[in-house]
Amino acid sequence: MARRLLPLNGLRAFEASARHLSFKAAAEELNVTPAAISHQVKALEDMIGQKLFRRLTRQLVLTEAAQLTLPDLQQGFEHLSRACRILELKTEEGILTISVAPSFGAKWLVPRLVGFQEAHPEIEVRIAGADHLVDFDAEDVDAGVRYGRGDYEGLHVDRLFTVSVLPVCCPSLTRGEMPLRQPADLRHHTLLHLSSFQPNEASPAWGMWLKAAGLDGIDPNRGPKFNASALVVEAALAGQGVALVDDTVVAAEMASGRLVRLFSDQELMKTQFSYYLVYPLDRAGSRKIELFRDWILGEACRFRSGNAENM
Repeated sequence: MARRLLPLNGLRAFEASARHLSFKAAAEELNVTPAAISHQVKALEDMIGQKLFRRLTRQLVLTEAAQLTLPDLQQGFEHLSRACRILELKTEEGILTISVAPSFGAKWLVPRLVGFQEAHPEIEVRIAGADHLVDFDAEDVDAGVRYGRGDYEGLHVDRLFTVSVLPVCCPSLTRGEMPLRQPADLRHHTLLHLSSFQPNEASPAWGMWLKAAGLDGIDPNRGPKFNASALVVEAALAGQGVALVDDTVVAAEMASGRLVRLFSDQELMKTQFSYYLVYPLDRAGSRKIELFRDWILGEACRFRSGNAENM
């Protein structure tokens, strides 16, 4: 048989009135009118079938029933308040959802994420891979990493690093009958493209790279096209051609020797785009976001420094 629960508003009105021995003071604490407090207490008394106060001219006096009940009730409210604080803390600190492009998440963010998780085990990180620009008003996302020019109105924006574009391939293509040793050798090899199948100025473009290298007579559009950086990288790893990618998505493969950077004496092509951490302005005080912000800015700084030494 289910227990009958007394109305919480009535219990709160009684507890505050009993503590202050005043309906007026209780009303001020609970931000209601004295008449509302009096009504709630009266309704509670009618429900339990006995008086809780003796109402004198200028004073409230607790009845015996009220005196017996008040300590347990106050302890109950303390437990309830503590439980609410724990729930609020878990909501604030417990889960951090970050939206990132799948390739950036898989190749750059996820391999480093263990450092944040070890430093802040109380925060559960969720990575939401998505190519679209997250709508913070409609989606359950705390922050995002975006690739662009940084003009994100209404958001707090931190630049992580500017992207460098470089040609990479598996080591076997640097040997054999047609070894890749200088940019002109590209005419004998397949070009691998990152393309969304729609015009996209943010995608690394072979046309721009070949022009910067001073090469003519090579069709910059030939070769297979892929709509994700990870797919381009996989094709390069399989020896299917030369990929033109940003350095964030191939750092691990180059460090392991599975991919090599071609033409290291060729100046790196910098894009006009960078990776940015973004989140709504009204979340700037969130502890979990600030902790993640400090961590990822530190990782970005180390990444920039490492690239400067290795490139």
